[in-house]
Amino acid sequence: MIKADNAYSIKTPLVPANSVAGRSLVMVIAIMTFLAALTAGAATLIAEASKDWRGEAASEASIQLRPTQGRDIEADLETAADIAAKTRGVASVKIYSKAESEGLLTPWLGQGLDLQELPVPRMIVLKLDTKEPPDLSKLGVEIVSAVPGASLDDHHIFISRLGDMARAATMIALFIFILVLIALGIAVASATRAAVATNREIVEVLHLVGATDSFIAREFRRRFFSLGLSGAILGGGGAIIFFAGVKLLSNSWRATAGGDQTEALFGDFTLSLTGYSVVLLLIACVAVLTGYLSQQIVFRHLQKLNE
Repeated sequence: MIKADNAYSIKTPLVPANSVAGRSLVMVIAIMTFLAALTAGAATLIAEASKDWRGEAASEASIQLRPTQGRDIEADLETAADIAAKTRGVASVKIYSKAESEGLLTPWLGQGLDLQELPVPRMIVLKLDTKEPPDLSKLGVEIVSAVPGASLDDHHIFISRLGDMARAATMIALFIFILVLIALGIAVASATRAAVATNREIVEVLHLVGATDSFIAREFRRRFFSLGLSGAILGGGGAIIFFAGVKLLSNSWRATAGGDQTEALFGDFTLSLTGYSVVLLLIACVAVLTGYLSQQIVFRHLQKLNE
């Protein structure tokens, strides 16, 4: 009987290879895989961008000086910069000119606004030694004592909010990813039941003449694994092409103000090796999951026949 099983599987596939239902399932799997890959890729981009943000923010601190009546702000800037430069753990100190300080407000206030009459704070940017960071609390006290109207910002609130935002975005992406996989599983289960129903007479005859449950289930698993792999490759490949296209488009809008802000938020849209690995792993998982689900559903159907 085993020989008959093998002969049947070679000459006449138990599950038709090019049915309309099979092609429809491939398209559904491709769409679901594409959406899942987009979600996973976006989560990877956000996580890596967040890591860069926090790394850059943690390596810098800033001193802000508000203009105070009766004081020479240029002298105060030099005093604050001198204190910071002498502090262990501060790698470099840069005093922003009035024009540079006003330029920092341009993305928020727009071009063409006359800021000459406004008390625009002056900035000093400190580059920190990340291996031996300075005692910023102590430095802040020294600067405030020496320069009235000065304040030290170590960006810890900003870093904390970035971390919270990145975690929230990642959790949302993970939730969407799980929903897509659940929808994919439901689609595969429905397609398998439809295939079993379509080939019900063949399945029952094979079962009656002695074909083993493992043989019948293996035929379904083999066919649905092939369908799942085809759809996953289409969807995953489409996602990779999408990210490559977005990367090319980002090069054209990078020079604009909006492009700079978008790049600051999401990076340069370059999917890292980790991102590509996740997409490839997703393709393999979708193919295996499709074959496994079909096998389990067929096994359950055959168990009912045995009762």
